[in-house]
Amino acid sequence: MTTATPLLNPRVIALAHYASRALLESVLARHGATFQQSVTLRLVAIAEEPVVRDHLVGGVVGALKIDAAEAQSVVDELIAAKLLAAHEPSRVRITDAGRELYDTTTAGTAPITARIYAGIPTEDLAAAGRVLSLITERADAELATLAK
Repeated sequence: MTTATPLLNPRVIALAHYASRALLESVLARHGATFQQSVTLRLVAIAEEPVVRDHLVGGVVGALKIDAAEAQSVVDELIAAKLLAAHEPSRVRITDAGRELYDTTTAGTAPITARIYAGIPTEDLAAAGRVLSLITERADAELATLAK
């Protein structure tokens, strides 16, 4: 008996998201970090210069679909843990400890990600990327109408 491949739908997307997130959270937990902290730290780690705090909060809100107060709280947690530091009056920068955590967790997830994506043709990954990007764009637009 064979099982038909399901069409892409909210459940399929959610199952892939939560399975992937659980793997990431298992790596993060070994280092005392949360998923929210990881997302926030990444936004600063990939920036070429210190980030305006309000822009960072906006990026976290957009990525995690949480309110600004919760995003501010995550930034505060990272500053208290000395993974981020204030830079000028309104900017934050990654600290050496923050960079080490980011690099360590990124390196810890890389082999897992490689195993998961192994053997999937590039054209399939490109098609999935296009479809998921379009779904995200449309969902964000719907969220924006609900917020009005």
